[in-house]
Amino acid sequence: MRNFIIITFLVLHTNIAYSGGGWPQSKKIGYYKIGQNWIVSSSFYGPQGDIVDIRTTGLYTTSFYGEYGVTNRLTAILYFPFFVRNTLHEERFNQSGIVIPGESFNSIGDTDVSFKYGLIVNKPVVLSASVLLGLPLGKTSGGASEILQTGDGEFNQMVRVDASGSFYPLPLYASGYFAFNNRTANFSDEFRFGIEVGYTFFKRLTTIVKINVVESLFNGSEPVADNGIFSNNTEYVSPMIEVGYAVNDKWGISSSGGFALSGKNILASPNWGVGIYAKF
Repeated sequence: MRNFIIITFLVLHTNIAYSGGGWPQSKKIGYYKIGQNWIVSSSFYGPQGDIVDIRTTGLYTTSFYGEYGVTNRLTAILYFPFFVRNTLHEERFNQSGIVIPGESFNSIGDTDVSFKYGLIVNKPVVLSASVLLGLPLGKTSGGASEILQTGDGEFNQMVRVDASGSFYPLPLYASGYFAFNNRTANFSDEFRFGIEVGYTFFKRLTTIVKINVVESLFNGSEPVADNGIFSNNTEYVSPMIEVGYAVNDKWGISSSGGFALSGKNILASPNWGVGIYAKF
């Protein structure tokens, strides 16, 4: 799932009150976010990593992300893209005068349910392990051409390990993760890993720098799609910057931007995001 350029749901950290990364939520405490992400692109990283022109396509995702502390070590996590819009722009051929009309398709998207368990907690460096189930609730064909999608149609299971550390009394943290993503429906399995560093200014403004990497094992037989959104054998190196402002101890807003520095079978344009989050 989620093989378009990173739509992140690692969440903001303010006043060293962490969520995401290696920190599980405290018992009966939750973190909740409504987010909007979008990417519009007329270029594509091909199977050899070269950039090629494509018909302009767009993906707009409105999602809910939530974490809830079942115990002080066990956190339940849900990512639910409840409205996904995939578009193809109108295409004009000036010499022939041919016009191919644009089209769009709306549906829900592929949904992730995961559980994180704190292996090492309440230490300067914490460690957690997670199991994620990717539910193929999105649609694999839609629009007049039946080529628009809001999901990839495969059920995946991902195992992930996160390590995070605080540099208190500095308002600074760092995290890293490694994951293996098993995919069905003849899609290739993946290795995923990444790092992030966050710093809080003036007790309310947090800036996070992330780098996420996906490497395909190329062990599937599903043909590679050419839309760069739900393709098989997707690979990328994606830096991202996220900025969050804590309005108070419970509410805040965030914005983000990321792109594929290099890639294969993925759109070659930035992904943008905004969100409103709450913690209680």
